Amino acid sequence: MSRNQSTSPCWLEPDASEIVFPDVELALRDPDGLLAIGGDLTPARLLNAYRRGIFPWFGEHDPILWWSPDPRMVLFPDRLKINRSLGKTLRRNRFRVSFDQAFPRVIRACAAPRKNEPGTWLSAEMIQAYEQLHQRGVAHSAEVWLGDELVGGLYGIALGRIFFGESMFSRIPDASKVAFVNLVKRLRQAGYELIDCQVYTQHLESLGAELILRRQFQKLVDAGITKPPLPTEFSASW
Repeated sequence: MSRNQSTSPCWLEPDASEIVFPDVELALRDPDGLLAIGGDLTPARLLNAYRRGIFPWFGEHDPILWWSPDPRMVLFPDRLKINRSLGKTLRRNRFRVSFDQAFPRVIRACAAPRKNEPGTWLSAEMIQAYEQLHQRGVAHSAEVWLGDELVGGLYGIALGRIFFGESMFSRIPDASKVAFVNLVKRLRQAGYELIDCQVYTQHLESLGAELILRRQFQKLVDAGITKPPLPTEFSASW
């Protein structure tokens, strides 16, 4: 059997002394990218996963599932697209944007059930895990405010010059897009080379994200996570 024809995902023992993942080429084709089940959400395991181009995604009552889809949705920061409508919204300066000022509120807003979608994939265990990474200076948030009200935002993981986007939310039209655009601009200033968007959505495609092969994605990650961001005010303060 060839390496990319695995018929079942790998089982990861929780609390194992050695935190390892199988080769991403063993990920299933259906469902696309499912690589492993189990393990835990410790900071060490999560960071090891991101360095391998792997991310956790599972339902509230499901076991932990680890993914590495092929192809992979990414955005190269210099290919950001801003359409006429979004450009008009940005020029109005209606919103205030901040970074890392309300991470706990952002991740909980991302966890809120979406319209016509029961439940949430961001369980209390997931929220706690990413808050620990935020406290370590690895997980970051962008917040969009209308007056004193938090109306949109996103969060993700920054390693080297790669930003791994995780989730976003919007309570009014365009708020999440405003968060994304401002984050991309800051990342570009700080020398980031790639933003991982994980899987295809029309929303992300409209902003310039594109699909690339997993092997190309992994080469970019392997090279990018070893490089420090450029010494700018943004990279120093987030």
